[in-house]
Amino acid sequence: MQKVRKGVITVAGLGTRFLPATKAMPKEMLPVLDKPVVQYIVEEMVASGITEIIFVTSSQKRAIEDHFDRDPDLEHFLEDKGKISKIKPLIDLSKKVRFFYTRQSEPLGNGHALLCAKEFIGDEPFVFSDGDSIIDSKVPVIKQLIKVFDKENASVIGVQKIANKEAMTKYGNVYGKSLGKKLYKVTDFKEKPTINDVSPDGLIVGGMRYVFTKDIWNILESQKTGRDGEIWLSDAANTLAHKKKFMAYEYEGIYFDTGNKLALLKTAIHFAKKDTEIKDQIEELLVY
Repeated sequence: MQKVRKGVITVAGLGTRFLPATKAMPKEMLPVLDKPVVQYIVEEMVASGITEIIFVTSSQKRAIEDHFDRDPDLEHFLEDKGKISKIKPLIDLSKKVRFFYTRQSEPLGNGHALLCAKEFIGDEPFVFSDGDSIIDSKVPVIKQLIKVFDKENASVIGVQKIANKEAMTKYGNVYGKSLGKKLYKVTDFKEKPTINDVSPDGLIVGGMRYVFTKDIWNILESQKTGRDGEIWLSDAANTLAHKKKFMAYEYEGIYFDTGNKLALLKTAIHFAKKDTEIKDQIEELLVY
């Protein structure tokens, strides 16, 4: 069985919910404290053993490439000023992983965006994440999913369990048979079902974390367009679950969606309260 060593992160979306801030800045580069959202996802992949990452971008995303590229002039300047520690974590990250980039020429859905990475991935198993979600966990969620993949030799999705049925209608739902120890064999995926049709196990797609086998490619290539005339990964995953063994794992971690202003603010507050240098001031501000 092949080792999972490659990752795909899709960052081609326009970020219209954050305009005008995202007119010139990718939404994935919006900061959560002193790091952009997408860096948290890259760190999760690297901590899970991923050594090569391809970003599926669009023409407005050049800043992501610049961020993960080395900048000798800046590094020398910071070294002379005794401030290299400010950027050292990013330097260390760049030494552990190789970055690659390809563009999605048209906004044709996240399934189409993933398909743009096929040539890079080839027949290897790989991990996938969108560029919007951060998951705070002791053990990286992708590492948890790779452990399941290594045991089951099948595609795996990370899920969360919630009890509020109305809230479940806002997420993709996962349906399946419980195998114990937070593991499920998937039978169906449904995107934002009605309240009477939500997953009976309370399983939602929280954080868009997958490990895929090569079986996803043929399905994406033949997948019909869904809502808005686009190709959606959830539809392809549903097709795959009907044809091959597909696992779901209820991961340990706290999922943060950063796709709107309030969600990004909540994420920043969470991590600020964990920062020993500013947590007391943050508590005072929240009381105020």
